[in-house]
Amino acid sequence: MKKVLLILGILIVIFGTVVTYATDIANENNTIGELTEIKQNAEQELEEYTEKYGSETYGLTAYILSKVQLYSIPFCFLGIAFGAIYQYVIGIRRLDIRDRGFMVVIAFITILIICQVLPLIFALIVKGWRG
Repeated sequence: MKKVLLILGILIVIFGTVVTYATDIANENNTIGELTEIKQNAEQELEEYTEKYGSETYGLTAYILSKVQLYSIPFCFLGIAFGAIYQYVIGIRRLDIRDRGFMVVIAFITILIICQVLPLIFALIVKGWRG
């Protein structure tokens, strides 16, 4: 019985792989068009930052910092939720686990604040001191 289930599972995995591969080939043209559009938008945004800051290096740095600022929000909220669950749900019975959850929450809040303030500090330094 175990061998039959194993063979059946392997066949399902192989069939699923073939169907997924065929679907990916069928959708490849749409994907390539979307990727080209995303690439063009990113290049245009990078050119805007380069013009705004007057240097390719500063423009690239500002572009990267804006992306870090954007993507740090959901990442840090997930980390804060994970730490809160660790602190309030898992750490109810053990104080060391509760403290570990608290430290995770504090770490992610610190990362969130740094990632949100860093582009502002960069803009102030580059625009203010550099002229």
